[in-house]
Amino acid sequence: MRAVGVHADVIVVVSQVWQTTCTVVRAGGEGFVVDSPVLPAELDALPALLEQSGFPVSGLLATHADWDHLLGRLAFPDTALGVAETTAARLRAEPGAAARELRAFDAQWYLRRPRPLTLGEVQALPVPGHVELGGAELELHPADGHTVDGMAVLVPWAGVLCAGDYLSPVEAPSAVDADAYLATLRRLRALVERVDTVVPGHGEPVGRERALEVLADHEAQVSRGGSR
Repeated sequence: MRAVGVHADVIVVVSQVWQTTCTVVRAGGEGFVVDSPVLPAELDALPALLEQSGFPVSGLLATHADWDHLLGRLAFPDTALGVAETTAARLRAEPGAAARELRAFDAQWYLRRPRPLTLGEVQALPVPGHVELGGAELELHPADGHTVDGMAVLVPWAGVLCAGDYLSPVEAPSAVDADAYLATLRRLRALVERVDTVVPGHGEPVGRERALEVLADHEAQVSRGGSR
C-alpha cells in the first residue's frame, strides 16, 4: 500500500491489488474515506495511518457497488457508508453479492480477514447533489456506464476529482452500457477541467492534462467498440 498526499486535505492510498485507490478527504475536523484498499493488511493499517496523519474519519463513501470499492467498513466497522441512490438500488437488488465476491477472491489467494464484510447502515445520497463535510461541501456527480450505478466525487477546495472506475491510466475502459459510458466521460471532461488532480479508481493520481489525455483515449476506444 502506498500513500500519496495530493493536497493538504487529501490523501490517496493505492492498494497493491489492481492499484485500487482509496481517497481520504478532511474539512473542519471531519473526514470521509472514499472507496477502499483491498488487502487485509492494508485495511488493518489504514486507521493508524490516518490517525498519524491527522485525518479524522466520520463517514465512508463508495463510488459504486463493485466489491473492491466497498471494503471501508472492514477498517471502520462502526462508520456509516454513503452511496449514490443508484448504488443503493444495486446493493438491494444484489444482496450479499459483494461479500460473496470478496470470499471468492480471498479463497483464490488464501487470504484471511478478521471479520466478514457487512455493509451495515447504507445511506442513499441524491446524485447529482452535495454532501456536507465539516462546513464544506463535496459535489456528487452521476457516473454510470462502467456499471449500472455510480458517482464521481469532486472536492472543490482541494481541486481533486475522485472519478470511480473511469480515467484509469492502467486499465482499458470497461462498459456495461457504451452510450452511458460516453455520457459519463462527457460529464467528467467538464469536471476534470475544474481540478488539478484526478484520482481514478485504479492507478496513481494524475494531473489534469494527463487525465484529459486518458479521457480522450478511452472515449475513442468506447466509440469504436473497443471497451472490455
